[in-house]
Amino acid sequence: MNGFPLHPGKHALPAVPDPAEQAAYLRTADPEADLAPFDGVVLLYQERLLEHALRTYRTRPRLGWVRGGLHLVEDQGRRFALCGGFGLGAPAAGLVVEQLAALGTRRIITVGTAASLQQGLGAGHLVVGTSALRDEGLSHHYLPPGRTASPSPVLTQHLTEALAPYDLPVTCGPIWTTDAPYRETAAEVTRYEAEGILAADMEAAAVFAVGHCRTVAVATVAAIADSLVDRRPRRHSPDTEHALHVALAAAAQALHTSTASPPTLGEH
Repeated sequence: MNGFPLHPGKHALPAVPDPAEQAAYLRTADPEADLAPFDGVVLLYQERLLEHALRTYRTRPRLGWVRGGLHLVEDQGRRFALCGGFGLGAPAAGLVVEQLAALGTRRIITVGTAASLQQGLGAGHLVVGTSALRDEGLSHHYLPPGRTASPSPVLTQHLTEALAPYDLPVTCGPIWTTDAPYRETAAEVTRYEAEGILAADMEAAAVFAVGHCRTVAVATVAAIADSLVDRRPRRHSPDTEHALHVALAAAAQALHTSTASPPTLGEH
């Protein structure tokens, strides 16, 4: 039986394409294509959240820098970027993290939604990922074989602290990343619920893996939008919407706090 990836030890081999090539090409037309001076980038998976962000902050769009839309923000002494409209799932998220890293960003926080795997986590509850089960394909091209991928502990701590002042339930713990949201089986849900896995998403493990490979500090926060343990038809919830708005504000603050703090061993 073939393993995965098909080529053994692939994670340790150099790749032919390099995202730095795209960044260099971009700078021939736009010499200002550089994210290094900014606190970091907030990745937004939901289109409605990006629309809210563009209403909330004064932004400068930068067309063509990365896949999707990139918007530079200067707000109350903070300088960060918003990135959205690039699609869902591990390949889409991994690709844009590569492009952002090639442009010089050193910190990325993702904000999205997830499905609960625990009875106590309802719509609007926020989950900060401390690890992710690698049940998708992309992370296995970046990391040695293993069950989980992990975010930056320092940036995750700053994110958790930035969420603390808000009157909203926040739980930190592991999540399950899968490429196949319509193949989440009862056997898996029962198993991962018993293991204490908090929620399921489609991107975290991949983002953590690319961040580790490219020495970019990455953290993730997700608003619970529906449940896999108490299944019912999904509907729009104002609690989830509010939680996403809070997560966005906290992510921007966490990037700034992390930038202002002295470097810590193991930040990435």
